[in-house]
This record gives sequence, C-alpha cells and structure tokens, in this order.
Amino acid sequence: MKLLAKSLRLVRRVPILGRAIPAHWRQFRLRHLLWGALALYLGWNLWIFTYIVSLNWINPDMTSFMSEQLERLQDDDPDAELRYQWVPYAKISRHIKRALLVAEDAKFAEHDGFDWAGMQHAWEKNLKKGKIVAGGSTISQQLAKNLFLSSSRTPWRKAEEALITVMLETFLDKQRIFELYLNVIEWGNGLFGVEAAARKYYHVHASQLGPSQAAQLAAMVTNPRYYQTHRYDRRLQRKASIILQRMRQADLPQPGQ
Repeated sequence: MKLLAKSLRLVRRVPILGRAIPAHWRQFRLRHLLWGALALYLGWNLWIFTYIVSLNWINPDMTSFMSEQLERLQDDDPDAELRYQWVPYAKISRHIKRALLVAEDAKFAEHDGFDWAGMQHAWEKNLKKGKIVAGGSTISQQLAKNLFLSSSRTPWRKAEEALITVMLETFLDKQRIFELYLNVIEWGNGLFGVEAAARKYYHVHASQLGPSQAAQLAAMVTNPRYYQTHRYDRRLQRKASIILQRMRQADLPQPGQ
C-alpha cells in the first residue's frame, strides 16, 4: 500500500526540464496564463476604444486590411505601394455616396450597426445555395473589419468585429463612419478610397463623379480586384444598372446622426 501511495504521488507530478512540478503549481501557472491572456485581450480592446474615439478628429493613414494587402503586394514586388489619398466628406460626390448606400447598406441611416433582417436574408440565401454568396455585413461592420482585423473568416474575428462595430456606432456619428468607409474601402489591387478610385478609373476627382460612374464603382466593391480587370463583366453591368435606378431612394446620413 505504501508503494501504491508513493506511485500515485509521482503520477501527480509532471517532469519539466528534468524537474518534477507539483500539480498545484501547474494549476497556478495555468491560472496565470489565463489571466495574462485576458489582460492582453482587454488591453487590445482598450487600444481599439481609444483609437476609435480619436477618429473623431484624426484621419487614418493606414488600416489593418491595407497593411495586409501591402504585405501581399510586396511579396511579389518589394517596391510596391498602395494608391490612397484621403478626401473630406464634403468633397465627395453625392452620387457615389448614394450608390454605395444602395449597393452595400440601404438601411445605414436607420440601424445601430447591424441589419438583422439583411443578415437573416443572407443566411437563408447562403443556405439555399450551399455556399457563401451573400455577406449581410453593414457599412459599420465592414469598416470595423477594414480598420482593425484580418480578412480571415473565423468565429473569433466575427465576434471581435461585432464588438468593434458597437464601439464605432457608439462613439462616432453616422456621417463620420461613412466618411471613413468611403476613404478606406478597397477598389482594386492596392487601390483604396474613393479619390484613388475616381482618378484610376475615370481620371477625375471624387467630387466630380457622375451617376453612372458612381453606380459602376459601387457595383465593384464586392469583388474589386476581379472587376478591376473585368470592367465589362455582365454581372457587374447588371448590378450597376440596378444601383443607378435606385440611387435617388438612398437616405444620406446627417451630421450628428
């Protein structure tokens, strides 16, 4: 019996680097690892919170998604650069604003960051097709992902996206969220923001975009790198035509909303 008891005590010890660590020490270390992970998570979100508040006055020079795409481009060409230029909300054509609202988030001015009906519709559509063909993400959700997260589709990323969306909607007004979105959205390979897109595709400033041009650009945002080289794709033209017809129905966000 003494030998058995001694054996059981040895089993509860784990050899690490030649030393036997008691079980209670393992529990202690695990508890500290968990607390450390929690502290990192809270610190990360505190930094995001602080950065979002600062976006009331500061325009971002780079986003997480931009950084990811720049790294991808520089894998092939170390000298590659992004095409990106910030432009104030007042100097952006009303046509592209309306076109993007129609294309991406028709209820943007009404919801609190989440279009629950749109998400349900997207889920049902994906279920019917047996694959992901619709996202259902609002402009606020897309901005959250572009500013802070990677392009991977994981449960953790979606949960973090939801938390950041709540922060954006709480501490920024709708017009500022839309201004940020217009300036950081991807419009081609290494091409970001409405000013860069207007210059690239139509050789004009963002303020000079007409209705047809705006509808075409808005139709591209679901797959910008593909449509950059397939400008006359039938799906793109069909979507642009629908957007053009509905643009007058879009409600632009008002200051302070």
